[in-house]
Amino acid sequence: IKNLGLVIIDEEHRFGVRQKEQLKALRSEVDILTLTATPIPRTLNMAVSGMRDLSIIATPPARRLSVRTFVMEQNKPTIKEALLRELLRGGQVYYLHNDVKTI
Repeated sequence: IKNLGLVIIDEEHRFGVRQKEQLKALRSEVDILTLTATPIPRTLNMAVSGMRDLSIIATPPARRLSVRTFVMEQNKPTIKEALLRELLRGGQVYYLHNDVKTI
């Protein structure tokens, strides 16, 4: 890619081996910034050991709402209503279903 100066990778763990190798080939000519809230162990180790530079964003964005967590007995209509409400407003949902057999 002509005149490429910076590559920003969000959530590195979603990339396959081939894609990572293609990006590594650019590394000598291009700055690469990797963003993640949950680094893969190898990447975290490289940052902590100094092999990669590490930046930490310690403050949330302005006007960010706090995370709301609910623990309750399973109630499918309530879950569906809550998921739809959040998704319709453009928000995000993290739903933990703790039984692989019934997913």
